[in-house]
Formats: sequence, structure tokens, C-alpha cells
Amino acid sequence: MAPRRSSSWPPRFLTPVPAADVRRGDGEQVAEFIETLCTVTRDTFAGPSGSPLVLRDWQRTLLGHVFARRKDGRRRHRVALVGEPRKNGKSGLAAGVALDGLFECAGAEVYSCAGDREQARIVFGDARRMVENSPDLAEACKVYRDAIEVIGTGSVYRCLSAEAFTKEGLSPTRVVFDELHVQPNDELFNVMALAAGARIDPMLFAITTAGVKTDSTGRDSVCYRLFQYGQRLASGEETDPSFFMAWWGAPDDANHRDPKVWAAANPAYGDLIDPEDFEAAVRRTPEAEYRTKRLNQWVNTAAAWLPAGAWEACQDQAVTIGPGAEVCLGFDGSFNGDSTALVVVSCPQGDGELPHVDVVEAWERPPEADQGWTVPIVDVENAVRAACRRWQVREIVCDPYRWARTYQVLEDEGLPIVEFPQSPARMIPATTRFYEATVNQQLTHSGDPRLARHLANCVIKTDSRGSRLSKDSKGSPRRIDLAVAAVMALERALQDPERPPEPQFWSWADL
Repeated sequence: MAPRRSSSWPPRFLTPVPAADVRRGDGEQVAEFIETLCTVTRDTFAGPSGSPLVLRDWQRTLLGHVFARRKDGRRRHRVALVGEPRKNGKSGLAAGVALDGLFECAGAEVYSCAGDREQARIVFGDARRMVENSPDLAEACKVYRDAIEVIGTGSVYRCLSAEAFTKEGLSPTRVVFDELHVQPNDELFNVMALAAGARIDPMLFAITTAGVKTDSTGRDSVCYRLFQYGQRLASGEETDPSFFMAWWGAPDDANHRDPKVWAAANPAYGDLIDPEDFEAAVRRTPEAEYRTKRLNQWVNTAAAWLPAGAWEACQDQAVTIGPGAEVCLGFDGSFNGDSTALVVVSCPQGDGELPHVDVVEAWERPPEADQGWTVPIVDVENAVRAACRRWQVREIVCDPYRWARTYQVLEDEGLPIVEFPQSPARMIPATTRFYEATVNQQLTHSGDPRLARHLANCVIKTDSRGSRLSKDSKGSPRRIDLAVAAVMALERALQDPERPPEPQFWSWADL
């Protein structure tokens, strides 16, 4: 029997699940089903074909979190996203989860979905071989080319391709998405998620590696959007008990040639995966491909602005901006799109003191909001006033586009509004200054995950006038407003304050 490994838990990103919900859940039963009835389907490090499928400790723990139940007995999660590099046993685990769903209730509908029919058949094919290898499953089930039916209950398991328009009218109890990152758009995912509305405790289980961030439409892929959502839940930025994510992988700044990085990113490294394969592949595989498939890192279609790990290296949570400190506020806003951002940067008061960057407030369109959502202007104005009462604000640096009325109101109240139009002449040197301060660790920041996310979304637009911040595409939903506000605020915080002109006197003879 293959050894169990427990050192691979927790993964790099994990949405919180109360221990009591795990104990009340079905994870142990699902694990016992898999180990009792499911088999290895091909000769691998997991064992010879036909041998019992032995789950590792990290896989059993994962199932406990995925199938957790609330105090009222209902299943805690409706959607689970599990990210692992390739060859960590995803397909076998997914096939076991799918087969378990066949016996969850009478009339169960289980589906394997993928970017195309051949991809969908990978998990389904593993499940079919498991049925054929198990006398108990073979007796209970009837196997067809693209379906498995439980004769006594009418439950059925089918594999589906990505033509979402043919899937209306389904009522799934469990859906297994294999390699969610290759979905050409979000249509199939949306159809399957919405189709389960009449079922009690349905589960959409997506297991995937990372990939490029955009789909065939040029927008963020459904997988990358869910990954970002899971990051926000894992950091405590948002709360949604119905969504679960466990994501193994390496940090963006990790050395992709380091065996320690390989081991940390792959929960089955040295167990289900041969370390010698990593050593061979790293010599002949392009770096971006290796990082995606072996380290489970997302790649951009455009080059990122800040070097990997540079922003994280400047984090210092021991530093705060105390009441009464001299600061500059950076404001970048929209009315009904993207987001609106208010950032504070401390003004250095002496040699050796570094500017500190933090988020005052951010207003982002909620994912569930309709097209009529607008930024709460009164809340924004009150947040600016509150910041001016808290700190000695040297300047409120802002782009007047679309917010001229607010700026006029605040300026009439005596607040130090300074217009900073985001023209190339202003943004190019400001962008350069922020970049240099970050890579040379000449600033500190609080580690706010919202600002880190916006900075990670930035790419550089370069033309004959120089380089400045931009989204990776004009219609991209990845927001950068906090990054722009931070760049403007740092630029002004590092400048000498503008002093009011001293009165000049001339004699009549000088005139």
C-alpha cells in the first residue's frame, strides 16, 4: 500500500472551513467509498492498474473540507475549486467523486464537463474503468459508451462537451469540471451551476491547473475569476460559505528551477510524481509552460508591471500611519464602472524615513450587482473628510475626470485638493518613481490584499513618450484603480510641499 503523506496540507490558498462543519460533513464517507470501490486505472506510481485506490492524507482532508456540512445539516459548499499542478492525482480523485455522486440519492444526475468531449472523457473513462474493475460497482451499474446508469435507482452519470446551448433542461446533483481553465467561455459553467437550483445540496466540483488568465472572448476566464474570488475569501476580504477553494502552487517570484519549490507546489511530489521528471522537464520546457503545468502559476498574455515578489518584499505590518501624521491622499474614481479608490501615503519627515502606503477605502462593484450600480458618492466624500480629520493632509491628489463636482465641494470646504490629470507627462515619471521605490525597497506598505490585487493587474503601456500603467486590455474587468491612486499619492508625498508665496513689496520707483 502506498504511503500516506500529511505534510501537503494546507495548500497555498485555502478558504476557511470551521472544524465542526468538517466533522459533520460527508468527506470521510466519500473517502471510504473511493478506497473501498475505486481502483487505479493505469500503471503509475499510485500502483498497478486494478489495484485499490489509496487516498493520501491531504486528499482525505481535502474531501472533508469540500463535503463539509453546516449545523443545520445542509451542505456548506455548492461550488468547490481545487487547483493542483499536473499529475497530482486529479483525474482519479475526480472520477471517485463522480461515482460517489451516483449513489447519493435516487434519480441522481452526475456530469463530467470539460473544454471538449475528449477532455470530458478522461474523468469519465477513469470512472468507467473503475466500475469495470469492481465487482460490486459492475453489478450495480450498467455501462454505456458515454453514460453509466445505476439500475436500481435511475441515477445516471454522463460526460458533456462545451456546447452549452445543448445542456438546458438538465438537473444535476453533482458536476465534475476537469481542467476548468480550458473552458473557451463561461457558458457551460453558468448553465450547469444554474441548472442545479431545484436539487438539495448539489455540488459543482472543479479541479484544474492554472493557465492563461483570459478566455476566447478576451475577458477573464471563468477559472481565473473563481481563483481571484477564492483569493479574496482566503484573505478575509470577502465572505461566502457556499464557495470553497483549495489551491496548491508556487508564489509568482519562486525560482522555478529549485527542487524545494517543486516539492512545496506539488502535494504528490515524491509520491505520485517522480522528482526525476521535474529535473528533466525543466531543461527542455519553456519557462511559462513549466510554471503553469508544474508550479500551477497563472500567466499573463501581457507582461506584468512589477517584478514578481517585489511588492511583497516591501510589506511591513509593524509600521502604521498615526493620527496627525503628514500625508498625501491619492484618489482615483469612476462613477458606475471598475472601482473607486482612496489611498494614503505618509510624507517622510527626515533622512532614512520611508513613505508608508495604505488603503483608506475602496468601492468596487459587487459581483452580483446589476448594471445600475453606481459608486456611493456621499460615502466617498465622507471618507475623504474623515481622512482629513484623522491626518494632517498635505494634498488630496486626484484626476478631475468625472468627479469635478465632488472636488469643487471639498475644495470649497477648505480641503487641499490638487488636480493630477493622468496625462503621459504626469503619469510616466510618477510610474517610474513608484517602480523604483518598490524594487529598491524604498517604501513600506500594510499588505492590504486589495492593493496587492490591483498592482498585480497592472501592465505597462509603452510608446514614444515612455511607460505608464494600463490594464492588459481596454475592456478587462481586472481593476487597477488602487494602484493608480497609490502612484499619484507617492509622487506628491515625495515632493517638497508647495509653500504659499511670500508677499512682495516694491516702491513706486521700482514700478
